[in-house]
Amino acid sequence: MTDQVTGAQALIRSLEAAGVDTVFGIPGGAILPAYDPMMDSTKVRHVLVRHEQGAGHAAEGYAQATGKVGVCMATSGPGATNLVTPIADAHMDSVPIVAITGQVASASIGTDAFQEADICGITMPITKHNFLVTDPAEIAPTIAAAFHIASTGRPGPVLVDISKDALQATTDFIWNGTPELPGYRPVTRPHAKQIREAARLISEAKRPVLYVGGGVLKAHASAELKILAELTGAPVVTTLMALGAFPDSHPQHLGMPGMHGTVAAVTALQKADLIFALGARFDDRVTGRLDTFAPFAKIVHADIDPAEISKNRTADVPIVGDAREVIADLVVAVQAEHEAGRFGDYQDWWTSLNRWRETYPLGYDTPEDGSLSPQLVIQRLGAISGPDTIFASGVGQHQMWASQFINYEKPYTWLNSGGAGTMGYAVPAAMGAKAGMPDTTVWAIDGDGCFQMTNQELVTCAVNDIPIKVAIINNGTLGMVRQWQTLFYNQRYSNTDLQSRRLPDFVKLAEAMGCVGLRCESPDQLDATIEKAMSINDAPVVIDFVVHQDAMVWPMVAAGSSNDEVMAARDVRPDFGDSDD
Repeated sequence: MTDQVTGAQALIRSLEAAGVDTVFGIPGGAILPAYDPMMDSTKVRHVLVRHEQGAGHAAEGYAQATGKVGVCMATSGPGATNLVTPIADAHMDSVPIVAITGQVASASIGTDAFQEADICGITMPITKHNFLVTDPAEIAPTIAAAFHIASTGRPGPVLVDISKDALQATTDFIWNGTPELPGYRPVTRPHAKQIREAARLISEAKRPVLYVGGGVLKAHASAELKILAELTGAPVVTTLMALGAFPDSHPQHLGMPGMHGTVAAVTALQKADLIFALGARFDDRVTGRLDTFAPFAKIVHADIDPAEISKNRTADVPIVGDAREVIADLVVAVQAEHEAGRFGDYQDWWTSLNRWRETYPLGYDTPEDGSLSPQLVIQRLGAISGPDTIFASGVGQHQMWASQFINYEKPYTWLNSGGAGTMGYAVPAAMGAKAGMPDTTVWAIDGDGCFQMTNQELVTCAVNDIPIKVAIINNGTLGMVRQWQTLFYNQRYSNTDLQSRRLPDFVKLAEAMGCVGLRCESPDQLDATIEKAMSINDAPVVIDFVVHQDAMVWPMVAAGSSNDEVMAARDVRPDFGDSDD
């Protein structure tokens, strides 16, 4: 079908053809031509955010909650550069978003024109791919390519920068939703020989661990993972980016590994003789000091991105493929091993694992002064809200407590900034998730530091009828930095105090932004306050939970240390006996 349109009309029609229903953005000079035809679209809803960073994180939250590609839009120069942080965040966490930016007229590119920035050059290291479009005829095929690249293979962010004159000029609109991209051929099917070898190692292992990363969620492979785990009987650990991929309540689940993972999960990886990594990348927060990580283990590493295989830890059996297809093929191969009479014997292994998790369970101290424990707040949030609730977390202590003390039974109910560790992620990500899943309860769990970075998006939520709920874990300080200052800097609290005069008043701030503001300062108010927030569904709700300042996140492996040095609590180092235990 051919139709004469402006480049701006071609852009909006392309978004409609790609199935886009929501765009988060802010207009400005270079992108302004695109905003006129957007008014006429009956398919695309535009959410006018208050800051471009909010648009980017909202696109991430939308993508993570719905499984579709998130879309954000900004103008040239500072509008585009304000998207850099969420683009980098999406790149680190493999989140499929398409960022569309306006650019100065093509004749002005390179002249330092008003609001000009080389956003393609700036974002080259942090995008899966990016495009500069100066020909209106290239807008439709470029948008098709952008959505294809963002959503296939290892997902990630794609940026499309369009010059203003390309948006204003006319062209023939031709949509081809299945672009041919020479050189882009993601491998999804694993090699059968590698699958058989992996199944053999599982049946021969005495101390295997299934090390599950976010790639399992990206591949929509949670059901297949559960089948594989129960078929093998092996323990499962799920990374920060994979929470919900395997039910927390499942008896084979040991919890989250890594710097603040459970003692059982951290130690299982250290003592394993076989680690089967599925969609995980052996990042430093999981491995600790890399040269001491899992010294007895053979490694089977399955990932859709061949660049991740053996990047940090050499794989004995490398498998390139989509996690869903890898796991499905592996189930068949393990069944063949069983039919041949080869079963893994993990009885002694489970004896050790159960002893570790019984001896060193997650827990916390109740403040002696009767003040509110942050861990209790988060635990009750999870229990009262239920397993279908989506939780979007900021970064810091509250992020770790949310990963530890809420049970994630279902996939896509936990959103957070894992790789980049971006403060300010929670509120706009929750907004994006709620926009994409309007019938689902969405909580943003934020710290008082994170909240002050992007809380302006509460106005966006109020104006656009996006009734998220926000729990501010308010300890008056940059909590994780303070924890490190306590442990490693002799309690010298340099520039971490946020509320020496209790500024701002978060309840008044919430009300000023069109939200319902609540405050909770003691344990006896806790459940009633959460339940009141749960009963309000026609406006955003913000709860200021005033919690004890000195609560710390345990367990902990100090940065640069070996996982063998995990501390269950301060000065408590577990004793696991000899290396074969």
